[in-house]
Amino acid sequence: MENKRYLDKVIEHLVRGTKIDYENNRIRYPYGGLSTTIKGFTIDPFHWSHHCKNVYGLNIDEVNYVWDGFKTIMKEKINQ
Repeated sequence: MENKRYLDKVIEHLVRGTKIDYENNRIRYPYGGLSTTIKGFTIDPFHWSHHCKNVYGLNIDEVNYVWDGFKTIMKEKINQ
């Protein structure tokens, strides 16, 4: 992947736009998705992919790279 710097910026942007509500045990994603629990956070793959493709112009490999990076950071933030 040639544009890892761009993809890393996308990850940072998505992480900043994601709100963790510890009190209500939920996560609100920047594309409008809502997780039902923090510890077992999940996303709707269709909406995630659609958001990444339409907003950031990513292809499927880039979407997967961003998801892996996002997931790693979010797990660290949740388990703090």
